[in-house]
Amino acid sequence: MGKHSQVSEFSIEGRFLGFVIEDGYKLKRLRLNTSEGEQFIKLSKELRARLRWDLTPGDWFQVAGEKTLELKTGKVKLKAYGITPIVPRHIETPNPVKVALEPTVSRPAKTKAAILVCQKSDCIKRGAGGVCRAMEASLRDRDLQDQVTIKGTGCMKHCKAGPNIVMPDKTRYNKIDADDIPAIMEKHFPTENMSEPVATIPEKVTTLV
Repeated sequence: MGKHSQVSEFSIEGRFLGFVIEDGYKLKRLRLNTSEGEQFIKLSKELRARLRWDLTPGDWFQVAGEKTLELKTGKVKLKAYGITPIVPRHIETPNPVKVALEPTVSRPAKTKAAILVCQKSDCIKRGAGGVCRAMEASLRDRDLQDQVTIKGTGCMKHCKAGPNIVMPDKTRYNKIDADDIPAIMEKHFPTENMSEPVATIPEKVTTLV
């Protein structure tokens, strides 16, 4: 604990409003509507690795972590280390249940297909952030955001050929940029009754895992 700050634990309940996202894909903070108003809670590195993008806004959670009070300014910073889905106490249910946290915080009806995108520094420098944003837009255009998720990964061992992505059928693409995404998405998630042809994918960027 520093001389000018005081650290303690916190635990609050609230309704999930969404995430604060940086660089188009990094989950940075959790937005929670609590009895004290809207809270912006920083996510620990460990929790970011466990969370999913598909949490439903409006669901209730209990968030626990570390609270830092800056003694000079009175500013409070919250950092979350745990998040648990709950049934809020003020809502009457026949059998109130508090749900234990599983390895990932979600309640999907079925497993989503995952597109893997390398998030190591070489791929990020070569445009992985733009690739992620283009994928998100393409999934929304195809109304697939509830069926397909984009998941960041560690190094895929092809650093000089980045950005690197792996589609749900295990097809790997190297040297991808955002302009390639429409053709890739059309190949793997074809739309019906396309009015205009989609550009083909350069052969040099595809390899099989």
